[in-house]
Amino acid sequence: MKCPKCDSLSYVKDGIVKGKQRFLCKQCKYRYTVKQIGKPDSIKRLAIEMYLEGLGFRSIERVLGVSNVSVLNWVKALGSKIEEYRKPEGDIDIIEMDELHTYVQSKKTIVGSGLLLIGLDENSSISCLVQGEQKQV
Repeated sequence: MKCPKCDSLSYVKDGIVKGKQRFLCKQCKYRYTVKQIGKPDSIKRLAIEMYLEGLGFRSIERVLGVSNVSVLNWVKALGSKIEEYRKPEGDIDIIEMDELHTYVQSKKTIVGSGLLLIGLDENSSISCLVQGEQKQV
């Protein structure tokens, strides 16, 4: 990182101002802050989108050229922010049920089944899989 005044590469940390690191140039004694240290927000957003699509941390590391630990930290930070917006669990008013079947050897023989329950709320939906077993006749 260069000094914005004299383009020198020799600097030292000089405190924190408004949550941002401040630096002091050793040559011209100019004090300055850097707009952003680290990866741009667009890279962080892309990494999180890739994670939500099912890619692993090491895959994202290879594609974007960032550390897998950084991706993990970005996902954790997002997860802690989402907790603030979660609604407390409560009663479900509307339920949509779909039946799931598992077939063995042919589609005519039903061996197991389950119910997919989806509770619809104003702003979100909650789903869970209730599994049951049905014996072959």
